Amino acid sequence: MSTSSVKAWQVRDRFLEMHSRWLTLIGEHIQDDRDATLEYWRIEKADSIIALVIQGDRLLLPMPSYRVGISQITLDFVGGRLTEGKSPIEIVPVILQRELGITNEAIAQIIPLNSEAWAVNSSFSNQKLHGFVVHIEPTAQLSLDVPHLEYALNKESLHSLRQSLTCLQCRALLMEWMLT
Repeated sequence: MSTSSVKAWQVRDRFLEMHSRWLTLIGEHIQDDRDATLEYWRIEKADSIIALVIQGDRLLLPMPSYRVGISQITLDFVGGRLTEGKSPIEIVPVILQRELGITNEAIAQIIPLNSEAWAVNSSFSNQKLHGFVVHIEPTAQLSLDVPHLEYALNKESLHSLRQSLTCLQCRALLMEWMLT
């Protein structure tokens, strides 16, 4: 059966729409392809941007930070949200400056890792993930004011890093990069 033969679902009504700076929570009644009316909740969020930052033979990461959603400190790649009116690649230097103190002059190359943004949780959210690999000039001096972690670009170190990442988005990005 092709996807074109599946009957489209229809929004019957929106019974809640709550906005905050970070997200919009929406409650809707949806009529499915079998004409049943279901209550659905979803969140609309700005897309995520995550970058693997490479300088020479090292992968650079910000220091672990506290994640409210899981109530623990986690290790993650640099990342942030897509600003309205900007392209994902325009936001990457802003994130690098904020999280690693890396200036525009130090950036040698920004390469999109996924040509189409990936859906993060398509059943609950509209959010997508834009992944990048950023190469930093080999001679660029990193800011001493912004501490960071470094992982060697070898099989053993990258395996250790993958095991340390709890963020599924970060793990997916690392695996995609390792497979390319």
